[in-house]
Amino acid sequence: MPKEIEIKFRIEDLRALARALKQAGFKQLTRSTHEMNSLYDLPGQKLRKRGEMLRLRKYGKTWVLTHKAKSNAGRHKVRVELETRIENGEQMDAILRTLGFAPTFRYEKYRAEWSDGTGHVVLDETPIGNFGEIEGLPRWIDRTARALGIGRGDYIIQTYAPMFFAWKRRTHSKATEMTFKALRKKSQGVSPPRRRERGEKSGRQ
Repeated sequence: MPKEIEIKFRIEDLRALARALKQAGFKQLTRSTHEMNSLYDLPGQKLRKRGEMLRLRKYGKTWVLTHKAKSNAGRHKVRVELETRIENGEQMDAILRTLGFAPTFRYEKYRAEWSDGTGHVVLDETPIGNFGEIEGLPRWIDRTARALGIGRGDYIIQTYAPMFFAWKRRTHSKATEMTFKALRKKSQGVSPPRRRERGEKSGRQ
């Protein structure tokens, strides 16, 4: 089964990180593109309780349905991942609802994807800050992180949902979803970065 192996890290300076990626031999595959994600679950939060995730994503004009199994906690986040492109996201949403699933959380970001031909690095601009992801084989992840000046103490193995709720506890925000609109209503000075929507597909989380 295909496995996702990755770590996240906080980005302090997007431009400096982009320069570091170029110096490390990475090429940009997609420009920063709008992405909206909806997580679905069954009544009683059955998937969440099992540590699983079902997500419908729209990246630019591309829809992707993804299921992720329970992750193995370690230095890197490792989990089995199955995904497929969807022609009509609205119809997929209707199918999921008919089957008893309901959307439980939405999160939004602008994502750019980079690669050196071996693994991927993505740069995310989110309502709660800028974050990167390094995805590939474990040794490659650690080697790439060192090249970018990221220490193991900077690794984040959480997904965006628990990161958002941890942010809510720290900031006392009443927002219920990690979208620019929701945080702009609840917090002063939070607004989405201006990006032109594009249709490139990203296979990363």
